Amino acid sequence: MRPRRRVLAAGLALVLAAAGAGSPGGAHVGGSTGYAAIAVEGASIRYSLTLWPATLPPASAEEVRRARAGDGGSRDRLLDAIRTKVTLTAQGRRCEPGRGSQAPPAPAADSTTLTVEFTCAAPVRELHVRDDLFDVFGADHHTIARVDAPGATAQLALAPDAREARVSLAPGGGGTGLGGFVWLGVMHILGGWDHLLFLLALLLHGGGLLAMAKIVTAFTLAHSVTLSLAVLGIVQLPERLVEAVIALSIAAVAAENLFLRPTVTRRWIVSFCFGLVHGFGFSSALRALGLPADGVLPALVGFNVGVEVGQGLVVALALPALAVLRTTHWERRMVRASSVAILLVGLVLLIERALL
Repeated sequence: MRPRRRVLAAGLALVLAAAGAGSPGGAHVGGSTGYAAIAVEGASIRYSLTLWPATLPPASAEEVRRARAGDGGSRDRLLDAIRTKVTLTAQGRRCEPGRGSQAPPAPAADSTTLTVEFTCAAPVRELHVRDDLFDVFGADHHTIARVDAPGATAQLALAPDAREARVSLAPGGGGTGLGGFVWLGVMHILGGWDHLLFLLALLLHGGGLLAMAKIVTAFTLAHSVTLSLAVLGIVQLPERLVEAVIALSIAAVAAENLFLRPTVTRRWIVSFCFGLVHGFGFSSALRALGLPADGVLPALVGFNVGVEVGQGLVVALALPALAVLRTTHWERRMVRASSVAILLVGLVLLIERALL
């Protein structure tokens, strides 16, 4: 029994370590996200940043909570961070940051919105945005920005490895920053360890290449459908319900691995059904941006492509490892050990999201 216990402990430690590496504030968000509204009017720019403390690193989260509660020092430090870490340049000349303010907190939201006014040397036609807020809020922070100017609108996704974006604000010259949304999708899925645990639990019992391809394809199609429906505002579900069902899906598939005899050829059905719910979870990164009608589709396509690219990278790494495992006598023990660990993680998440 000792070797079995060692394998069980090893599997549990590995899966829990992987789970612990995820974002502490939200399982599938891939870190924290700030939403910036950049309003351009002539030579003036109003930059408003909305932050949620629940997903920020502890020190930054506490600063945001204090600012929301009315602490002037915390508010001023956050405004100074925007002034020093956000650089706006028009026609090659830097716009100077000026006064700042904090919007009254909304009773129903935990967020805080801070605004800094920038003054440029001339009316803005070409806007260059550089975001270094990641140096303050952590390497897993992302900024989704919407730029509004007379006759032009653009959407941008900025990250530690993609800190700069350029936008033409001539009438009809706004862009979607498609590459930024692709990158945001990649980072979203790579940080979404609850989605990846669900997919891993589905793949653990293996089967032939065709069976596993069906599982991955069904998951992809399902979450693409509901991601689109949610972002387009056609179907909305309560976030708490979505998060709880995602946790339930992880626990249910892991339990099936342990206590039932999964029919591998039919697991694509399970993948598809739960994938529909996971799509609503993916949509949270885009819905809060309030994209205009002409910007939703390109941003949605770019984000979804990024999710699929990130998911493909993970599957490409996992499948060879699982194939090698199946040639050893450790397969059955490792599948059980990993399933036990995934089940425990799923149950903890379910209790946390449904009851706490």
